[in-house]
Amino acid sequence: MNKLLAFGVMFLVAAGSAFAQQRPQYTQYTLNNYLANPAITGIEDYADLKLGTRHQWSGLEGAPQSYYVSLHMPVNKPGGSTYGGRRSMAKESSMKSSNIYRKSRPHHGFGLMAMSTETGPLKRGSISASYAYHQPLSRNIKVSAGVQPGIIQYSLDPASVKLANNSLHDPAIYDGRVNEVKFDLTMGLWLYSRNFYAGVAGAQLVPSKRQFVADNTVSDNEGSLQQHYYVTGGYRLDVAPYFALIPSVMVKMAQPSPLSVDATMKALYADRLWAGITYRHKESVAAMAGISINHLLDLAYSYDATTSPLGQASAGSHEVVLGFKLRNTRKIICPEWAW
Repeated sequence: MNKLLAFGVMFLVAAGSAFAQQRPQYTQYTLNNYLANPAITGIEDYADLKLGTRHQWSGLEGAPQSYYVSLHMPVNKPGGSTYGGRRSMAKESSMKSSNIYRKSRPHHGFGLMAMSTETGPLKRGSISASYAYHQPLSRNIKVSAGVQPGIIQYSLDPASVKLANNSLHDPAIYDGRVNEVKFDLTMGLWLYSRNFYAGVAGAQLVPSKRQFVADNTVSDNEGSLQQHYYVTGGYRLDVAPYFALIPSVMVKMAQPSPLSVDATMKALYADRLWAGITYRHKESVAAMAGISINHLLDLAYSYDATTSPLGQASAGSHEVVLGFKLRNTRKIICPEWAW
């Protein structure tokens, strides 16, 4: 029986979350929840461009390396929230809360995203577009719904595969079925205010099948793409002037894989500097920090110390996120809704 491709598929699954999911995951999910939930699309008053990269299990040959670029922006959104009949200053300019909040009008959002993950000879690439509709529910709370269609390409580089017996022509590598393009669909809901957010999303919702060769005969096994579900929540506690604590959690489900939970605590100072820790159940503990440099540029870094058995063979994981706030006419420094 040919087990080469089965091993490769298991390795690709491991790229996402320590042998748990097919989709890549990122430690700094609070910086860009758009990666998992399209309902975020257009949530801020500017065009949000982010570039991210993650090098997982550093020092381990063939370990996953992921890259992404995302861009989303509002459409027909009124020019900022209003307090007392005037446009509000950005939060970094005014830490005082107000009970006089005028309900904003609904607006739309559009976005684009491209992602790539390479794990040894295996590659996963995707490109997608998103749309979201944001509807105020009350003076302080909004809800949005988003949809994100796209395509996913899985490929294997035969030149990077070393066979135990090079004299055999392995059909699992050369029959062409390991290079496939599949349709993808992600949908999500997001409930948010200035002090909390909660969201739910589903990815790879299209019941797509992948065909894998099981042996040297014409018989095949079918391998389904896993449906992924994300539940996210966070709360902002303004504990002192210019200082806030932000606990958050993300739960990831991808049957039949085990449940994955990320719990994060961030400390935010003056809406410019932040630092935090993240615990990923039975996988890693991460430290991260970032800075909103100005009204255009953000920068963040995180390091994961692996607590699973892979920690004995790797030097941890590194992740960098670079953000740009384009068309930022209000000169906002700290995100107002997606902190």
